[in-house]
Amino acid sequence: MMIRDAVESDLPAILDIYNDAALHTTSIWNDDAVSLQNRKRWWQDRCDQGLPVLVATGEGGAVEGYAAFGLFRPHDGYRFTVENSVYVRDGARGQGVGFGLMDVLIGRARLGGFHIMVAAIEAGNAPSIALHRRCGFVQTGHMPQVGFKFGQWLDLVLMQKSLD
Repeated sequence: MMIRDAVESDLPAILDIYNDAALHTTSIWNDDAVSLQNRKRWWQDRCDQGLPVLVATGEGGAVEGYAAFGLFRPHDGYRFTVENSVYVRDGARGQGVGFGLMDVLIGRARLGGFHIMVAAIEAGNAPSIALHRRCGFVQTGHMPQVGFKFGQWLDLVLMQKSLD
């Protein structure tokens, strides 16, 4: 597995991973698929802000997963806090892709001078919670029934990691 910065040609694979999660899981709280243009704007926004979008590639260069972080909130007081996203292609989960992406992503946040990394995870997503715990995150909050998808109320778990 190789982890590198995403380039524009990775966006169709990122789109496929994102849309699969949006349509079939509670990892992303959107009900509908997004377009390639949507992912291009998202990627370009991160690039313009100097924020990373990483991909993990496997044999033949196929994208197995991606990770990124963005500013936690738009207010000045949060300028040293980022929120991560990490998604792994169905069929590649449980093979260390997410951990590898998170390890590099955390390192990039440290290099960027950030103080805290936050994760907001659907409470029933045990693999993501376990991954974040393995990466040193601790649970700092639980928000019952703040989301709704697939006809059910969803709880949100908040986790964070100090980067200092």
